[in-house]
Amino acid sequence: MDEVGINKGVDLLKKLWTGLALISLAVLTACGGGDQEAGQNKDLLEGIKKRGEIRIGTEGTYKPFSFRDEKTDQLTGYDVEVAKEMAERMGVKAKFVESPWDSMLTSLNTGRFDTVANQVGIKEKRKEKYDFTEPYTVSYATMVVHKENDEIKELEDVKGKKAAQTPTSNYGKMAEEAGANIVAYEDMMTAMRDVAAKRADVSFNDRLAVAEMMKSVDLPLKTVGKPMEKSEMAFPVPKGNEDLVKAMNQALDEMRQDGTLTEISKKWFGEDVSNP
Repeated sequence: MDEVGINKGVDLLKKLWTGLALISLAVLTACGGGDQEAGQNKDLLEGIKKRGEIRIGTEGTYKPFSFRDEKTDQLTGYDVEVAKEMAERMGVKAKFVESPWDSMLTSLNTGRFDTVANQVGIKEKRKEKYDFTEPYTVSYATMVVHKENDEIKELEDVKGKKAAQTPTSNYGKMAEEAGANIVAYEDMMTAMRDVAAKRADVSFNDRLAVAEMMKSVDLPLKTVGKPMEKSEMAFPVPKGNEDLVKAMNQALDEMRQDGTLTEISKKWFGEDVSNP
């Protein structure tokens, strides 16, 4: 064999060994990645137990689910009470971290808190990023307009209208899909006040939240159309935390079986909204 042939053979062997090395590295990385993910899964629940508290993101402005009592300034509401009871049964305290809705799930991703108690709907797109507990609320959406508004009566009437919404919420997406032009707001009450002031035409939100608002705030508003899109709300956690979800579900199951969840629900709504 001449020198050229020898060099070609050496180059071929080098390429072969390089290829085998890369394949081996990929296999080791995949295996290591699985171990790392399992470790992170275990560490999040262990971190909660070590701290003695579970950090829970919530708005604090979404009555009757999460808001501050006018007399005591204490955080309260349906979601707050359910989360507190769940945490207690997990053997830890609930530490609430107030946050605007549109940054809430991002903050969950970055580890600012461990879960969210803010009527987070279980959606297929969200399930790509988060694991969810069993639902603790079942409800429907409704539309709210100014009481003098006779143009919007059904869902199809909102096309081209200004909808006051938190853009990343279930209801913001619903309004957008119906053809409305979204006007962004940080919370429900600011949006509703602008509908009352005729700066926006309509706002979509949860029927339970709307009923509470109508009862407690004197605004020239009315609901229109039929109840829409049944939603199940649950606690989300970062993807891959099966141990944490299991612990949270165990607490929720106990609450459901001994009637505590129904009791909290009836306290706030006069009906059991915790079951389909």
